[in-house]
Amino acid sequence: MTKYDPLGHFLRGQQTDLVRLSFADVERIIGAKLPRSSQNYPAWWSNNPTNNVMTKVWLAAGFKTEQVDIEGRRLVFRRVSKDTTPQPPATSVSTAPPPPSAPSGRHPAYGVLKGLVRILAGTDLTQPADPDWGRRTSEGR
Repeated sequence: MTKYDPLGHFLRGQQTDLVRLSFADVERIIGAKLPRSSQNYPAWWSNNPTNNVMTKVWLAAGFKTEQVDIEGRRLVFRRVSKDTTPQPPATSVSTAPPPPSAPSGRHPAYGVLKGLVRILAGTDLTQPADPDWGRRTSEGR
């Protein structure tokens, strides 16, 4: 649970597709001050899910931001879909395999591209791709 979860709850409860809020309204909803960067940079309000924790909350609630007015300290949330928060499966049996666990000390993405690149037998990876490369670079001096 994050301090921004009350915003997601608030947005899910709205009956309209457009929700106009001031930054002060958002602060009242979450019960905390917004970060300084939200007051100065429109990019903080972007809909990029890797942007910040609050972005994930409004996206999960099925909303996107638009009409961000930094000077006027207001914005609009537009409903783009119903709540996208994962719901528990209808049955108690899961058909999806469990996610692979990462070996200790390695990033979870380690090895995800394994098997996607194939090197043909007889290929010398130490050879330059362009055999004339060495001559051209020495001539250019």
